[in-house]
Amino acid sequence: MKGDRVLSVKESPTFIKTSLAGAICLGMENGRFSRDAKCNCLNLLLTYESGCAAKCSYCGLSCSRDSQAKPTFIRVKWPVYSLDDVLDAVEAKDHPFKRICVSMTTHPQAMQDTLTIIRKCKERTNLPISGLLTPTVMKGKIDMAAVKEAGADRVGIAVDAATKSLFEKFRGTNVLGPHRWERYWDAVEEAIEIFGKYYVGVHLIVGLKETEKEMVTVIDRAQRLGALTHLFSFFPEAGSQMADVVQPSLENYRRIQLARYLINEGLITGSHVEYDSDERIIGYGIDIEPYIEQGLAFMTSGCPGVDGFLACNRPFGNERPSKPFRNYPFIPEPDDITLIRSQVSL
Repeated sequence: MKGDRVLSVKESPTFIKTSLAGAICLGMENGRFSRDAKCNCLNLLLTYESGCAAKCSYCGLSCSRDSQAKPTFIRVKWPVYSLDDVLDAVEAKDHPFKRICVSMTTHPQAMQDTLTIIRKCKERTNLPISGLLTPTVMKGKIDMAAVKEAGADRVGIAVDAATKSLFEKFRGTNVLGPHRWERYWDAVEEAIEIFGKYYVGVHLIVGLKETEKEMVTVIDRAQRLGALTHLFSFFPEAGSQMADVVQPSLENYRRIQLARYLINEGLITGSHVEYDSDERIIGYGIDIEPYIEQGLAFMTSGCPGVDGFLACNRPFGNERPSKPFRNYPFIPEPDDITLIRSQVSL
């Protein structure tokens, strides 16, 4: 029973989706990883028969997506499993996971179900837990505190768009969606108050028609508030309203990745970054060569494990294995660095 409703379908909190990468690591799906990449974060996504009520024009979960399209989210399929079966597999298997991330969708039951799932993960594993939250269905600091009380040590807020006008165009009023720019940034501040500075991540997507300066500006805003930035590259999901939009160039993405890293590491602020007349980055105010050589700036950006190193590495979430890496799920190797250096292209 879920309230007074008999569960005749596979819905949360009894059932969840997990990424294909996570399912492969648990032995629940067949597959292998190019270049022996490892999936270090078990992503659990809430699931409902009615789907997600949001209408984000780039998202594979959007209720406005073409129902005939192959179901994907962040490029890959997300199979549905019993939460107990997934946690049984975590307990039984030698896995690479360093963190669990429980992700909400836009659904009236999502808040309570997220708490239930976080509690169960906390009870049955010794892994740190993040919550990827949907502020639209949350009641401010009360619900934010409940997420922490349930057992999460970090949270993420998927603002996605770099500016208010782009947020409204792709997520809000322009697509008749429920999300609002102001509510999302209020939630970022609430999360920082509850979880502490730099225990909150702001998700941003490069490639939603923003300029490089606009993206750096919003990264700097998050940093000044006390939130880190988790960067994604736009990927055209089949059946979405943006299915025919081209991904940002690798050069564009590399420059933003480097800016994000330097700002999040406290090496520069947004005011140090220099631009040309098209708001394209042409300088960072410091010598960037050591940070290109190091390679960390070009890895996936996400929550860490208990060792302080990246856990949420989302292998091949932004690109097919046959294509150049956008987010490296491991430290780039010397040949990768040579390629990256040519792609930064200042």
